[in-house]
Amino acid sequence: MGVALPGQMPRRWLHSAIPLAVFALLLVYLWARNLRCGSGTQSCIAEGPPPFQVQQQSGPVEGAEWEEPQCLGPQGMLGRIMRQFRASLKPEGDVELSQYLAGWRDLVRFVTPLGSIFAFATSEASAKVTALEALVHGPQAAHYTSLGTMVAWERPEIASSPSRASGSVSMLLLHRALRWSQLCLHRVATGMLGGPDAGVQCSDAYGTALAPHHSWLVRQAAHLAFLAFPGRGRLLKLMCPGARETEARAAVARAAGTLEDVYNRTQGLLAERGLLELA
Repeated sequence: MGVALPGQMPRRWLHSAIPLAVFALLLVYLWARNLRCGSGTQSCIAEGPPPFQVQQQSGPVEGAEWEEPQCLGPQGMLGRIMRQFRASLKPEGDVELSQYLAGWRDLVRFVTPLGSIFAFATSEASAKVTALEALVHGPQAAHYTSLGTMVAWERPEIASSPSRASGSVSMLLLHRALRWSQLCLHRVATGMLGGPDAGVQCSDAYGTALAPHHSWLVRQAAHLAFLAFPGRGRLLKLMCPGARETEARAAVARAAGTLEDVYNRTQGLLAERGLLELA
């Protein structure tokens, strides 16, 4: 089914959009030669929980005689991601920015080898991590130790010119990308046999978490890229090398649960301060 272009679009926009769309199709063709497309042919699953808070649904998938795989250990990437993000949750209810950004750095390193669509979805996030790190380690570092201190410091800019509140805007964009990552990992870990494959589920997660904030052209490119998404089995092997499928599912579900905890904490703080629509 074709997608109708909005009426009365400027000629200049069409000149730039058509080459980009062709480029996206070429990428899909190249990815499809190297990655096995998800086999799911069913319609997308129902949209996820309401945006205020992800429901507590990312608990571990337990199997008989389950043993903790190496990917959750001290040297495993999933384990490192979980430790960094857990450390960002301060006991008093705030989010420590240095640990949060360290978790994001490890998350980007983790998902980049899993497929080009992950890099597509996290490229903006990586740029925002760099921007926030410059603030955390810059001359005003004392005001960027946590989400709470940052918002308090940037409040005048938030009130007068929201786009100038660079730290808060960057945090909001990271927050949205974290939800996509959490939803995607959770659905990869818990998908039922015979149900929608990973590509369908992660595409649906994209539609929930990121698509509402992306342009029409970016949304079309993303949906095309999901056609070449690797299957669930391949993803699990890449995420947790050497583990049995039941062990890999449980490990990925635990990691998704940690991301969910961080998302829920950040969601609550941003909602309290009226910042969910800042950008």
